Amino acid sequence: MTEVTSEPAVAAPEWTICPGCDTLLYAKRLARSRQVCPDCGHHGRLTAPERLAQLLDPGSASSLGLTVTTGDPLGFVDAKPYPQRLREARAGTGLEEAVVCVRGAIEGNPVIVAAMDFRFMAGSLGAAVGELVTEAAQVALRERTPLLIVTASGGARMQEGAIALMQMAKTSQALGELDEAGVMTISLITDPTFGGVAASFATLCDVIIAEPGARLGFAGRRVIEQTIRQKLPEEFQTAEFLLEHGMIDLLRPRAALRPTLGRLLSIGSRRPMGQPIGVPAELVTDPADLAARDPWQVVRQARELGRPTTLDYLALAFDEFEELHGDRLARDCPAIVGGMARLGDVPLIVIGTQKGHTVAELTGRGFGMPTPAGYRKAARLLRLAAKLGLPVVTLVDTPGAYPGREAEEQGQAVAIAENLRLMAGLPVPIVSVITGEGGSGGALALSVANQVLAFSSSVYSVISPEGCAAILWRDATQAARAAAALRVDARQLLGLGVVDAVIPEPAGGVHRVPVAAARRLRSALAAGLYRLADLDGAQIVEERRRRFRSFQAAT
Repeated sequence: MTEVTSEPAVAAPEWTICPGCDTLLYAKRLARSRQVCPDCGHHGRLTAPERLAQLLDPGSASSLGLTVTTGDPLGFVDAKPYPQRLREARAGTGLEEAVVCVRGAIEGNPVIVAAMDFRFMAGSLGAAVGELVTEAAQVALRERTPLLIVTASGGARMQEGAIALMQMAKTSQALGELDEAGVMTISLITDPTFGGVAASFATLCDVIIAEPGARLGFAGRRVIEQTIRQKLPEEFQTAEFLLEHGMIDLLRPRAALRPTLGRLLSIGSRRPMGQPIGVPAELVTDPADLAARDPWQVVRQARELGRPTTLDYLALAFDEFEELHGDRLARDCPAIVGGMARLGDVPLIVIGTQKGHTVAELTGRGFGMPTPAGYRKAARLLRLAAKLGLPVVTLVDTPGAYPGREAEEQGQAVAIAENLRLMAGLPVPIVSVITGEGGSGGALALSVANQVLAFSSSVYSVISPEGCAAILWRDATQAARAAAALRVDARQLLGLGVVDAVIPEPAGGVHRVPVAAARRLRSALAAGLYRLADLDGAQIVEERRRRFRSFQAAT
């Protein structure tokens, strides 16, 4: 009888070098930190199984049971025949293809996940990968369960030629079907994500999250530099660069991914939700119940630097908020903040203008004057609300839209007009609140709502009093006279029907007791949403259009 012996197992190395900072690291320590360097924060690559283990609730993952066959449509041979490369990739990874598709849960929220693995032929998009991602999307569609795609790819699989190219269209079509059905989609961008994956399903999801340092782009740095000899900045195509340029929503370190995804899925899942609780709201609907005030003094109080900003109200009046960034075109305007939130048990989208309390904050936020990118970001969030069936709350405090040369070059008027049309036909409830200044079309672009409220020391006007005085009286010092003539204060706006109700400010003003102001805002929003909760999409749109159709010249 012959004794069979096996080769001794090769021990895993105890030490490794971080590619980000060249620090020698203890391998077990690096594994405990999810392959994130404790010294420089470099996020190392994870396999698809490792990624799923980190993101999904323990014991929740189960295979979708999808089976596809990877063919060799071109009979392709480079240094090796394509079938040989496939066999080697399978042997080296233990995977059938470059994506793993499972059903699971994240913090109790059901989700379908397609996780790519860069080890398998650089995560390239071939016919099998395209089919698996499409089939995962079809499962999400049938079950009306959110889809999470974790990307890691060098691009389309060259060995399959034009067949690989067609997968970009096929997967994009699958994402489009989920849009039509109102099923939430999220992509998690990991390093690297390029080419055909970047130009299809990776960037078509409702929310795009990226890990620090993750690179995303259509053409890689080497291709760009060698093709057109263009010198690129060091941070080019990194997640940080993309966030600044409005291409992604969120930048999250690996340890924060699971709770972030849990919040997004909880708010964005189309699960039965209880109606907003009908609570007594401190609202004034009769102008006679408000004391007459000097309009110019109201203007000055509306501009008080201590007044709570949108971010202040989000922290004080709402229960959850996950800010989303970017217009997905070129920029992220800091003068508008928005994202997915919760008011009690009600998931919603919140959008608001953002000023600040200090010179530095005001300067950084463009003094609350949105650029075209800000209005386009708002439009993107409004469309997301319509897709997911979420009500919208807007908080407005702006002198007006940013009037600079760049804004005009980027289509400021068009961006505002598009928002007006979009909000007019949005089939979900919209409640808008003028919290400070409501300046001209820049404010109206966020205020085409079913119900428009205003704090008692807020103003809303076609132009600033100073602007009106400079044009009509040719004297900016006549601003107080212009404010009175324009009837900009909340009491007179209520009489004109421009606002539907006024939220009385606590004694001393909202800037002195912001917590009390936030409580009043919360109850007012809850009452507004409660009133609209039983209306269907057509009724909501009809009511809103009727509201704005009613503004006509007095007879």
